[in-house]
Amino acid sequence: MTQVTIYHNPPYAQLGLGDAHWTDDELIDRMLQFPILINRPIVITPWGAKLCRPSEVVLDILPLPQLGPFVKDGESVIDSDGRRVSSRGH
Repeated sequence: MTQVTIYHNPPYAQLGLGDAHWTDDELIDRMLQFPILINRPIVITPWGAKLCRPSEVVLDILPLPQLGPFVKDGESVIDSDGRRVSSRGH
């Protein structure tokens, strides 16, 4: 849960989420109540589940390939032929 949760947001401290008594299920319930606590997008596909930060790591678990170019922060990640050209996030 430590990779998923943002600790510096007010709900974290107000709810005492750093206390050891919380189960993973209880922490997930709190994240559903307070999405601001979620640090990374959680993506689930038929190929698996992944914490997707940086966002382009989602490309590793998409069941279909990226069909067009993908640029992030001015850097090409997937070219116009659908080939990965950057190793960002790996």
